[in-house]
Amino acid sequence: MVPPPRRPYGWKAPGPQPRGADGRPELEPAADEDLSYLSGDWRLFQKRQGHRWSLDDLVTAWIATRDIPATFAENALDLGCGLGSVLLMVAWKLPLADVTGIEAQPDRAALGRRSLAFNGVEDRCRIIDGDLREHELAGPFALITGTPPYFPRGTGTESDKPHAMPCRFELRGGVEDYLATANRLVAPGGSITICTSALERDRVRAAAVGVSWREHWQIVPREGKEPLVDVDVFAPSSSAPEQRSLTVRDREGRWTPEFQRVRDEMGMPSTPP
Repeated sequence: MVPPPRRPYGWKAPGPQPRGADGRPELEPAADEDLSYLSGDWRLFQKRQGHRWSLDDLVTAWIATRDIPATFAENALDLGCGLGSVLLMVAWKLPLADVTGIEAQPDRAALGRRSLAFNGVEDRCRIIDGDLREHELAGPFALITGTPPYFPRGTGTESDKPHAMPCRFELRGGVEDYLATANRLVAPGGSITICTSALERDRVRAAAVGVSWREHWQIVPREGKEPLVDVDVFAPSSSAPEQRSLTVRDREGRWTPEFQRVRDEMGMPSTPP
């Protein structure tokens, strides 16, 4: 399925155009797949049922890149990249960056590689098959992102979909493993951006010992609600982490001006169609 764009009248997608299928049958969606819009006109292969890219990926990519100039031409890494949504949004925002992802689920990695090919960025983006806790990655990386699974085993209802369960529950480690790997691979002066469940604050604090903590973001889904996820940025800093928040919708359910800015800067319509 190739869903039509849901865009306001007259809105034009910014950024580079994707290469497209270019006659390659493997770059056409299968019957159980979507070829969904991401940033600008870039697309992402994902299953129509099960785990799909989400708000968490968008805010992670935005926070990680928002202060980085488009001339950034260094190496970036996305840990546990899954379908490649964060990887691709980082690559879209930073068109000169060399971006690597590592993913332990072969079927997720394969979908991600098809998205890289469809968008025409195989020359500077790649996805490595492997467990981030064990695979020897060739760093260092100036920018590292990660969205670890949100829940320890046994703390919730686990999906019976093989590709969805590891995205939510810690089959291969949690935030501690992501931060340990990132801290080992980050370049001097580089940054690490990690998205976690708001319920896991104590674990993040414990795992952050020995790294420089620059920002702590609370992502509030709707005004008056509790934060749903947190995004933390670790980078050289001489002060305590700056406390920040982003509210996605107001009490009436409308996108807030702050979230409209996020969408605009990540190549998405900032008003509904």
